[in-house]
Amino acid sequence: MKVNHYNLLMLVFFISGIAMAQQRSISGSIKDNKGIPLPGVNILIKDTNRGTQSDFDGMYTIEAASGETIMFSFLGYITKEIVLNNQNTIDVILDEDVSALEEVVVVGFGTQSRRKITANIASISSDEINEIPTPSLQSSLTGKAAGVQVTQLNGKVEGGIKVRVRGVATISSSQEPLYVVDGIPITNADESINNSPINPLIALNPNDIESIDILKDASSAAIYGARGTNGVIIITTKQGKRGKTKVSLNSSYGISSATNKRDWLNAEQYVELMTESALNAGFSQAGIEGQFDFYANGLDWRNGEVDTDWQELALVDGSVQDFGVSVSGGSEKTRFYMSTAYNNTDGIVRGNELERYSFRTNIDHTLSKKFKVGTNASISKSIIDRIANDNAFATPLQAIAQSPLSPAYLEDGITPNNESTEYYNFLGDEFNGSFKTNIWRILANTYAEYQILPDLSFRSEIGYDFLSQVAERFSGSLTQSASVGGFGTVNAVQTEKYNLNNYFTYAKRFDNTFDLETTVGMSYEDSQRRLQFAQGQGFPSDDLQTLNSAAEITAGGSTRTRFNFLSYFGRATLSIADKYLLKASLRYDGSSRFGEENRFGWFPAVSAGWIVSEESFLNNSEILSLLKLRGSWGITGNAGIGNFASLSLFQGTPYNQRAGLAPTQLGNPALKWEKTTQYDIGLDFGILNNRISGEIDYYEKATDDLLLNEPVPGTSGFPNITRNVGEIKNSGFEFVINTKNIVSSDASWSTSLNLSTIDNEVTNLPGGDIIAGRNIVREGETVSSFYLVEFAGADPANGDALFIRNTVNADGTIDRSTTNNFNEASRVIAGSPYPDLIAGLTNNVTYKGIDFSFTFQGEWGASIYNNGGRFQSGNARFFDNQTTDQLRRWQQPGDITDVPQARLFSTNGQQASTRYLQESDFIRLRNLTLGYTVPQEVTKKFYMERIRIYFTGFNLLTFTDFDGYDPESTADFNGNSNIQVGETFYSAPPAKTYTLGINIDF
Repeated sequence: MKVNHYNLLMLVFFISGIAMAQQRSISGSIKDNKGIPLPGVNILIKDTNRGTQSDFDGMYTIEAASGETIMFSFLGYITKEIVLNNQNTIDVILDEDVSALEEVVVVGFGTQSRRKITANIASISSDEINEIPTPSLQSSLTGKAAGVQVTQLNGKVEGGIKVRVRGVATISSSQEPLYVVDGIPITNADESINNSPINPLIALNPNDIESIDILKDASSAAIYGARGTNGVIIITTKQGKRGKTKVSLNSSYGISSATNKRDWLNAEQYVELMTESALNAGFSQAGIEGQFDFYANGLDWRNGEVDTDWQELALVDGSVQDFGVSVSGGSEKTRFYMSTAYNNTDGIVRGNELERYSFRTNIDHTLSKKFKVGTNASISKSIIDRIANDNAFATPLQAIAQSPLSPAYLEDGITPNNESTEYYNFLGDEFNGSFKTNIWRILANTYAEYQILPDLSFRSEIGYDFLSQVAERFSGSLTQSASVGGFGTVNAVQTEKYNLNNYFTYAKRFDNTFDLETTVGMSYEDSQRRLQFAQGQGFPSDDLQTLNSAAEITAGGSTRTRFNFLSYFGRATLSIADKYLLKASLRYDGSSRFGEENRFGWFPAVSAGWIVSEESFLNNSEILSLLKLRGSWGITGNAGIGNFASLSLFQGTPYNQRAGLAPTQLGNPALKWEKTTQYDIGLDFGILNNRISGEIDYYEKATDDLLLNEPVPGTSGFPNITRNVGEIKNSGFEFVINTKNIVSSDASWSTSLNLSTIDNEVTNLPGGDIIAGRNIVREGETVSSFYLVEFAGADPANGDALFIRNTVNADGTIDRSTTNNFNEASRVIAGSPYPDLIAGLTNNVTYKGIDFSFTFQGEWGASIYNNGGRFQSGNARFFDNQTTDQLRRWQQPGDITDVPQARLFSTNGQQASTRYLQESDFIRLRNLTLGYTVPQEVTKKFYMERIRIYFTGFNLLTFTDFDGYDPESTADFNGNSNIQVGETFYSAPPAKTYTLGINIDF
C-alpha cells in the first residue's frame, strides 16, 4: 500500500500538538501557614524527572498537564500533592511538619531527632559554614559550641589547630577529638618533618559540609568506644536533592595582615640601651661601638644611616583567593552532588603560601524499593611553601632578634646579609632555598543498604582514607648550609586507612506509643604508615636542587608501622508516648596497641530523658513550649599512644660496619585502656513557641588508668615507659541560650550565647610529681600547671632582679620575703595553660535582601609563658633586639620598676620565672559577615536564581591585656623537649583577613 508521506507528517504534528496542548504553564505562590513566602521549595511532577524550585519570593512556574500530580516538598514542612485539573494558578500553603522540624542529628551509625536526644550533642549547620570563606574547617566551630575550645596555634597558612572538648582528660595520650567524615574515622596525626604541625583537615573544602555534630558526653561518644574520651566530631558532607539541577558558584578574594605587631627598639634606642648594658658590665665604650660597627657593615649608624625594621620584613601583607563550583540535583532514584574548589593563600609570614585543589562527588542511587547504594568520595592536593619551625633561626619571626643596626641586604640590595647579623638571616632561605610540601588526600566511603523487612535494614560501608605527604627541602649556598655546599632533604609519608562497618537497624512503633530503634554491628579498621627519607649535601649549583645532584648522601632510611581496631557495638533507643526517653549502648573494642591480656575493653553508656512539657499539666502552656530533663552515664577510652607501646622493641643498628640490634623501647605487656567515666545532667527548654530556647548542663568526667610516659631510672638505658598511672577529673557547667529576637516576613534577628566552665584536677598520681621544664603534673592541681619561681621586680637599691623565696618556715608558714639569689627561691604553681571559662556569642540579622552576622569568642583563666622572653625582654643581657618596655629598666638607686638593670652577658632576671608568664584572657571578634542578595526580578534577567555579594572579616578585633603577639599563639615545634604546654616562642600571630565574595546560583 502506498503511504502518503504528507498525510503522515500532518498526523505526527497533530498528535504532537495534542500532547503540547495537554501541557500548560502552571504558576503560583508557596507560603507557610503564617503567610511567609517559602523560597527553594522543590516542585516535582510525580513519576517524572520534571521539576523546579520556588524563587526568593516563593513564586514558581512549571509545565504540567491535566491529570498529573504536582508534589510540593520542603524541609521542615509536610509534602503536599495536588492533582492538576483545569487550574492555571495554584497557590499552596505548606504546613509545618512537627517531626521534620525536630532537627536531625548525626549520632554515629545513624541519626536521631534533636527533640528525643538524651545525650549532649552540639550541632553546626551548613548555614553557619557555607558560602563564607573560613581559614580552616575547625575555625567554623570557634565560639559556636559550648564546652568546645578551638585554638589556632599560629598565623602560618598550614598552622595546626587544637580542639579540646570539655577540657583535657589525659596527659601523654592524644588530646584531639576523633574526626569522622561521612562515617570514616580519619587520620588525624601530624606528619610534618620539622615538628611544626600541619592541620590534618587542611584538605577538606568547607563549602562541601552539610553539618558538623560534636558528641560531647559519654552517652553519645561511647558508640565510638575506645576513642571517644576527647569527644567525637562527625562531619557530614552535602548530598543531592530531588528536583531541578542546581549550579552554585562561589568566589572570593581577601587581603590579610597580622592581628598584632609588637614594639621593638629602633636603632637609636638600641644603641642607647646596649651601650648602657655594656658599660654596666665593665665593657669599654670603644668595645661596644666596635660591635655596632660590625652590625652596620660599613654604614654610618651614628648618623642614622641604618635602622632595619626586621618585624616588617618577617610579617607581610597576605591574600586569600577562593573559587568553587558545585552541581547538585536528582530524580526519584538518583541524587548527586559534585563540587570542585581552588584556594590560594599567601600567608602573613614571609615565604609561607598554600595552594589547594579539591574535588568531591557524592552519589545516592535507589536500585529498588528495598535496595540502595551510594558513594562519597573526595580528592585534594595541597601545595605548601613552608618555613622553618619556631625554634629555628631560619624562621622569619626569629628575625626580630636581629639588631636594627644590621642591614637586611648587602650593598647590591638583593643578596641577603649574613656577614654582619647577630644570627642567621632568614632571607637567605627565602631567596636561596625552598621548602615545599605536597599533600594528596583521598577520602572515600561506599555503602549498600538493604531493607530486609519493613522494620529491619542492613547497611555495609567500606571506607578508605589515603594521605600522602612529600616534603622536599633545599638550602643553597647563601643559607646557613653554605659550609657544606648546600643541603637537601626529601621526606615521603604515606598513610592508608581501611574501614569496614556492617550493622543492622531495627525501627518500629508499637501501639502508637512505643518507638524502638536498635542498631547492632561491627567495625574493623586497619591503618598502615610508610616513611622514606634521604639527605644529601654538596651541590654543584643552586639551580640543581634534587638529591641526584648531591655529592654525598649523608643519611637515609625507611620505616613501616601498622595498627588496627576490631569492634562490636550495639545501641537501643526507646521512646514511650514521645515523652519518656531511654538509650543504652555497648561497644567492645580491641586494639593492637595494648598488651595481649588487655587488648579488648568494654565501653557501656546509658541515658534517659523526660519531655516534661508533653505532660497534661504543661502541654497546653502558652509560655513553655519545651522542657526536657536528661541525664547520662558512660565510659569512653583513649588509644592515642604509639602503635607498639606495650612491646619491648629493638632496631637494627650498625656497629663497626656490622649489622646489629639495639633496644629502643622498654615494653609493658600489662598496658591497658585508658578509660574515662562521664556523668552529665542536662535541661533543655523552649519558651514562647521556642522564641527563647536553651540548654543547661553539668558534667563530670574522670579518667583513670592514664596512659603516661613515666620516667624510669637512667640505669635502665631507657628514658621512660608507657604505664597506666594516675587519674584526672574534669567538671563544669555549660549554658546555651538562643533567642529569636525578630521574626517577620521582611526581617529576622537571632542570637546565640554559650558559656562553659572547665575545672581540671589531677586527682591521683601514685608516683608523685612529674616535672617537665616549666610544667608540673601534681595531685590536686590542674594538669601541666606552670611551675615557676615568682619574680618580684628590681631591687630599688641596686637594680638586681628580685625573687620571692616561697620557702617553708619552721612554723610551717611560707616565707614571702625577696632575694636576689635565684637559687634561694622555690618554685610554685603559678598558673594554668588551660582556660576555666570560654564563651561564644553569635548574632544573625536579615532585612529583606541584607544579611549580617558576627561571632565573638572569649577565654579566661589561662596563661602563656613566653620562652623567648629571656632574649626578647631580657634587659639587654644579649645583643638581641628588645621590646620597648625594657627602656624602663633600673638606672639609679631609688628607681621603682619591674625591669632590672641592664648588664650585658650577665644573668639578671632572665631565669625561668613568672616574669615571662602572663594571663592570656581575651575577647575576639572572630568573624563578621555583611551580605546582600540581589532581588530575583533582577537576577532572572541574567538567567540566575540568586546572586549574593558579601564582605567577611576574620579576627578583626582582639581585646586583651596580653602584650605578646597573640593570646592564642603558642609554639609549634612540639617535638622539641625544651618546649612545654602553653608556651610561646617566636610564634606568629594569626591573620586578620578582609574578604569580598560573590555567591551565584543557576
